[in-house]
Amino acid sequence: MTQQGVRWTAEQVLASAPDAASRKAGSKLAAAGPWSQAGTSDEGTVWGLCKGSGSKPYQTVVDVADPSGPAYKCSCPSRKFPCKHALGLLLLWAADDGAVPHGQAPDWAEQWLSGRRTRAAERTTRTGAASGATSADPEAALRRAERRAERITAGATELEQRLGDLLRGGLAAAERAGYGLWEETAARMVDAQAPGLAARVRELGAIPGSGPGWPVRLLEECALLHLLVQGWLRRERLPEGLAATVRSRVGLPGSPDGPPVRDRWLALAQYDTADTRLTTRRIWVHGAESGRTALLLSYGAAGRAPELSLPVGLAFEAEVSSYPGAGQLRAALGERFTVPEPAAIRPPGVTPAEAAARYGEALRDDPWLDSYPVTLAGVIPTPDGDGWQLTDPAGELALPLTPSAGTRPGLWRLAALSGGTPVTVFGECGHRGFTPLTAWAEGTGGADGADGAVAGRMVTLC
Repeated sequence: MTQQGVRWTAEQVLASAPDAASRKAGSKLAAAGPWSQAGTSDEGTVWGLCKGSGSKPYQTVVDVADPSGPAYKCSCPSRKFPCKHALGLLLLWAADDGAVPHGQAPDWAEQWLSGRRTRAAERTTRTGAASGATSADPEAALRRAERRAERITAGATELEQRLGDLLRGGLAAAERAGYGLWEETAARMVDAQAPGLAARVRELGAIPGSGPGWPVRLLEECALLHLLVQGWLRRERLPEGLAATVRSRVGLPGSPDGPPVRDRWLALAQYDTADTRLTTRRIWVHGAESGRTALLLSYGAAGRAPELSLPVGLAFEAEVSSYPGAGQLRAALGERFTVPEPAAIRPPGVTPAEAAARYGEALRDDPWLDSYPVTLAGVIPTPDGDGWQLTDPAGELALPLTPSAGTRPGLWRLAALSGGTPVTVFGECGHRGFTPLTAWAEGTGGADGADGAVAGRMVTLC
């Protein structure tokens, strides 16, 4: 398929939106009325002028064929990427009804594209220079790592003492102390340069107010935190893979060290989580040849979407390298060789029982793992009291959905897709239940439509 033939579906466009409000606003602009001078090039650029509240229309341009990922530019004041104008333009383009004809990009779009390519080249040069500077003084880097390890050890020792004090005084003291106790402890872990420990301590502070049964949940999380602290303090005695996992869970940054795996990767799911300081984007991809599922992470400052965006349902050829750690699925996206395009790749599915077993096996390598990616084949979304579950057609095996999944709009998209018949669902299986992220119609598997299978449209649920 040439770049000219690569055209997203409306579902893939909406999957790239930063939030539900942007999806709704972008959908309202998916008509020819607000747009003028819209066009697209054979190189994969889409542009147009959108009428706004001011006297001048907004200049919107999207580069959908850049191997480093889609890029967006709009003269509107929005801080969201993509903004509603970019989403509306892409939806208009995806409809393929002649409203966005092929042509020559205007000067303002060409200037942006040229500047972007220049900046990309400069970043590559700076990265190479920084890498050379780092490698030029490995002893200094080693000393910095040793000083940080000493601070983390001091913080971990203090945290172990505080956990011991909590258990000796009784868990009821945690409820009386309120959230301030945990926030102060988390701040101490930040000072110790152990952000992973700080994040887990903050999670402890919310448990006493989480409803009936909170003492059991608090004890479980304290035990896992104790295990992580002991793993750090005894990391020299651990197998290298587990020691790397402990370093990652504590919060030490790592670099991908696995050999690059070149494959055709399908974007399975993409969703963002945000706090007051950072937006984290999680992208699950599946390799057609390797059969591997990998997690790509991208970050953006508070209020801004991360740069990396891979529309769900598109596949591309690229190299992916693993991060260190036993059972770790995180990977780094390396060189890309093709632009994302529609593909019939679908991962094979398993039963609910096999999904739970896979999560259990993953816990042996990483006891702090909250969830594990699995694809459920032949399941039906079914109400279960106040919640929902995914059951097999016989109704004998089921996985409950996480409480948060039961309140998302994606649940109703899943129910509508199923209509009471089996569907295939990709998501994250953990101790709180199953979180559905993407689904497609049953009987649509097979890599590239092998064995006569026809790939169904992937519906995003997150």
